[in-house]
Amino acid sequence: MSIEKLKANYPVDIRWIHFPLHPETPAEGKSLAELFAGRDIQPMHLRMQGLMAEAGLAYGDRSHTYNSRLAQELGKWADTQQGGEAIHDALYKAYFADAVNISDVEALVRIAASVGLDPDAARRVIENREFEQQVDADWQRSREYGVSGVPTFYANELVVVGCQPYETLEKFVQHLLEQDTSGNKDSNSHDE
Repeated sequence: MSIEKLKANYPVDIRWIHFPLHPETPAEGKSLAELFAGRDIQPMHLRMQGLMAEAGLAYGDRSHTYNSRLAQELGKWADTQQGGEAIHDALYKAYFADAVNISDVEALVRIAASVGLDPDAARRVIENREFEQQVDADWQRSREYGVSGVPTFYANELVVVGCQPYETLEKFVQHLLEQDTSGNKDSNSHDE
């Protein structure tokens, strides 16, 4: 995966900031045909499959989109736990490769447990909406940054949007490092 390769090769600090992609999607999900009514979704699927393969990411033949709000809250909590960053890859795989409904509490608890997080704590966090305000703040920050798609890499008011080849992200990081050595000290990379 490009992000892991960047982290191995450069001093980047990745912080997940959540974004409201289709927040109106009901908990039971919505078919992609309905979401993109009137459009041929097969070319869209093939394009995404190609982009994901280029980035070294799994991408299944999913037919639905699901509301990701609870998954985002779970991810925000997981970032506060030892080893919790693994939840992001697990949620990605569940959603994009395995077509799991990531708005389902039981599915989210299983995903949390699969990466070594306490399933009882995960259930409590989800059911009590303990990280609702933090995700609200992320959504506000995303609006302020002008985020229009995921992933978005943002640092020093520079933005790279969408699933990009490693070489594009590497140029982004190299540019940020050049800025840093010329006096600008805010060079964190953000993935939203």
